[in-house]
Amino acid sequence: MMERFVVCKATEMQPGERKIVQVGGRSIGVFNANGEYYALRNSCPHQGAPLCVGRLTGTTLPSLPGSHRYGREGEILACPWHGWEFDVTTGKSLFNPHQCLVKKYDVAVEPLEDSLETFPVSVEEELVVLYA
Repeated sequence: MMERFVVCKATEMQPGERKIVQVGGRSIGVFNANGEYYALRNSCPHQGAPLCVGRLTGTTLPSLPGSHRYGREGEILACPWHGWEFDVTTGKSLFNPHQCLVKKYDVAVEPLEDSLETFPVSVEEELVVLYA
């Protein structure tokens, strides 16, 4: 069974931002990529670099000859040591997605509950929660 770890309130991590947390002796990067949350192990499979501190960017997309399309802004993570690129949404590398990947963790956004309240309340904030 996976353990539940509260990372932060959803309002504390805007699109394009990340938080690196220690969970059970593992370093894990949690990303807000365009309003969706993803989590990856903070270790590049190439040489163990702290992957999640790398540049978060986009990539060129398939296009017709002579034209270039850029997209997926905020979904591509480049290793800070050697520039290897990984898809934050899947953990797979861009150059060899079937054999080179980073461990991906489940992330959920859950309502903020106050267990001390004994009367109905409205939920105005949410938590980003990591399942590892």
